[in-house]
Amino acid sequence: MTVVLTAHQPLYLPWLGFFHKVAMSDTFCLWDDVQFAPNDFMHRNKIKTATGETWLTVPILMHGHREKMILDMHIDNTQVWGRKHWKSIYFNYKNAPYFESYCNFFEGVYDKKWDTIADLDEYLLRYLLKELGMSVKFLKASELAFEGKKSDRVLDMCVKLGASAYIFGQMGRDYANMADFEAKGIKVYFQEYKHPAYAQLYGEFISHLSVIDLLFNHGEKSYGLLMRDNLNRDELTKLLGI
Repeated sequence: MTVVLTAHQPLYLPWLGFFHKVAMSDTFCLWDDVQFAPNDFMHRNKIKTATGETWLTVPILMHGHREKMILDMHIDNTQVWGRKHWKSIYFNYKNAPYFESYCNFFEGVYDKKWDTIADLDEYLLRYLLKELGMSVKFLKASELAFEGKKSDRVLDMCVKLGASAYIFGQMGRDYANMADFEAKGIKVYFQEYKHPAYAQLYGEFISHLSVIDLLFNHGEKSYGLLMRDNLNRDELTKLLGI
């Protein structure tokens, strides 16, 4: 049985390339048991406004973060961040063609008190996958027992989950030990995502925003747009010969 696997740390309202990587796979593993990176996208992302892009950042209690995994990172709920995020989303997208289709869900998210960033990210991700029409086996690294670091840990995951192929992001070229994967008979692919342009609010197109920008503007057409001019799962398996 052919199994195409990919994995990624939890991200807050991820960008389009994240979903393309998942769309090419059969199984997705959420790496919630690795170190939190404060300058990454685990707790922040960008949306578009009338004056350009702006950040939505979930405040995190950072004490001891160098020794903590993502799943142990707590949100700083002394700050009224949820209300601010919802207001920013509402005022900047209320006139988008498909905003009404999704607004009740997001308003509910930001009305709720979230304890950890991992829980918030996972909840949002599962919803976004569903709304994009993407069906994939969803696993969490914290519920499994992967060993090693970097390339060795990815390989251990592939072996334990019976992967035929693994999809790395572009930066995987910097640390993947290809010989080890070849020795185990596991094919490797490094994602090369071509970001599509699409109709947005507020003038000229801005790329690399949160997927909600696409969703609010294009609704059920979003999946086709994010996959445009990019490999799908069937094309990937043919390319890899699996």
